[in-house]
Amino acid sequence: MSDARESAVTTEPARPSLRAIGDTSVLERGATDVARARERARQSRLRTVAIVLLPIFGLLTARAVVTGSGLPGLHLSSTDARFAPALVLIVLLAVVIVAPMLGAGRSPHVLYRPGEIATRFSDVRGAALVVDEAVKTLNLFLAHKTFTEQMGGTSRRAILFEGPPGTGKTYVAKAMAAEAGVPFLFVSASAFQSMFYGQTNRKIRSYFKALRRYARSEGGAIGFIEEIDAIGGARSGMGVRTEGVSGVVNELLVQLQSFDQPPASRRLVGALVDRVNAWLPSSSQIRKRPASHANILVIGATNRAADLDPALVRPGRFDRRIYFDLPSRSGRREIIDYVLEKKAHDAELDDPATRDSFAAMTIGHSPVMIEHLLDEALVWALRRGADRLSWDDLQQAKMTEQVGLGNPVEYTEGERVAIATHEAGHATIAWLVGAGRTLDVLSIVKRGAVLGLLLHSDSEERFTRTKGEIESLIQIAFGGMAAEEVFFGVAGSGVASDLKAATDLACQMVGSLGMGSSLLSLESADAGLGRNLVSKVLAHDHAREEVEEVLRLMRSAAREMVRAHRHVVVALRDALLERHELVGHEILEVVARANDTGAAVPTERAAS
Repeated sequence: MSDARESAVTTEPARPSLRAIGDTSVLERGATDVARARERARQSRLRTVAIVLLPIFGLLTARAVVTGSGLPGLHLSSTDARFAPALVLIVLLAVVIVAPMLGAGRSPHVLYRPGEIATRFSDVRGAALVVDEAVKTLNLFLAHKTFTEQMGGTSRRAILFEGPPGTGKTYVAKAMAAEAGVPFLFVSASAFQSMFYGQTNRKIRSYFKALRRYARSEGGAIGFIEEIDAIGGARSGMGVRTEGVSGVVNELLVQLQSFDQPPASRRLVGALVDRVNAWLPSSSQIRKRPASHANILVIGATNRAADLDPALVRPGRFDRRIYFDLPSRSGRREIIDYVLEKKAHDAELDDPATRDSFAAMTIGHSPVMIEHLLDEALVWALRRGADRLSWDDLQQAKMTEQVGLGNPVEYTEGERVAIATHEAGHATIAWLVGAGRTLDVLSIVKRGAVLGLLLHSDSEERFTRTKGEIESLIQIAFGGMAAEEVFFGVAGSGVASDLKAATDLACQMVGSLGMGSSLLSLESADAGLGRNLVSKVLAHDHAREEVEEVLRLMRSAAREMVRAHRHVVVALRDALLERHELVGHEILEVVARANDTGAAVPTERAAS
């Protein structure tokens, strides 16, 4: 793209076409209203410097010709020299006292020039819809005059980026500023806050003043306020009005309408014109030029959009909200492909099927979490003396992220067998009922409060579940208890978390999803008391009986499956006692060997 600032040609760039404004590609910098304004501002600065310096240069030249002397010098008498140290101390004291007072109300922003930002839209992966909307918003920003004068529209003043942490809100904002080629003023909302009354409002005013200054001198400016809910929270709640918060929000609302406010020089000229016009008849009065619109785009980012004051999100303020969702499976695959290119990795991770598996196991991960997971895998690779990460390193990093580091605890022999049997029961049920599930990790290594674990995930990304699929998850939760009861006659205390998971799922079925005998949803019952769904269901006698019935049936089904496939449980138990941890294909290999020497493979698993 060509940059108008690199050209000395005085001809203004051509205006963008109306068709191009709504295009999905960013307008060329040299063909935008922003570039035209920047070129006019550059020429104005050159004219101002010439007007100021030429008379001075002329006077100095005339003096040199007439008197034959050079530039005047500075000579201090002996009396003045004696007072010089005291004068310096007074000046320093004044600076120490006055400077903090003057700086207290300064804008806390950090200025980034386009050349300082390496992020571009091509670096934003896994969020195609967000990028498309950002490009169209940016085109409106770059062609604001064309949109206003030829179409009669009002350009967007502010947009709100909302969504979970780590989903790329700041990343996209920086890409917008870099692609637009305008100054980017980044500020954290908490940086506006001050211990002195009124200073927060003053800092907000200073920030928007800086935005207007940069926008008028360079054709446009983008301001980004991180975590804007810190200063834009609702002014009242539960009937209580907080004056401090109210004043800050009021100031923010006013400043979002201040883009037409004239600069100080224009206001001074306007005041002089008003004084002159007071002496002139109405027919001869001097006309004042209207203030030019400062082309500013304010971007606010928050994880808690519901906490913002309603006046902030009305049309004319933050009138466009862009939601940054967690990436889908295809989006995660795109992010993985992009990030892995920068990480040293084994050739096995270049296999498309392996990367698809990695994308499947990172469901619920944001882009930042995926990159962190790969960095953690590199740490595991470094610990084992390798210079590149492998699939096993990824599995170790995933477990560390979910349940923590392994704790080298020595179990008694009886405990080791019981824990291995318990986890083998979970894995056996998951293999039997989870035709659409992937077994990721089976372990008896203690991590935090967890003595053992089975990590399993959906083979395909799902957003809804049937009644049978939820019942399968409950059966998997009962797999450990069923195995202990079948092999030892009684279950131990390690089933507490399993019972909680099974109870939560059963309560959802009965109280929220209409999968019990009643279609009544208990989700909204006693909403004012703030109780969760499980408490509401268990407080309802009939619903509680249904939950207990579901749990009894699922427990019986899990027992029958364990009895029918004891050989699989035994094989997995023995493998865990020997290796402590099984990853992915190792679990299926153990199951396959057990079926070769034991009972026939179940019908629903015959294809695998």
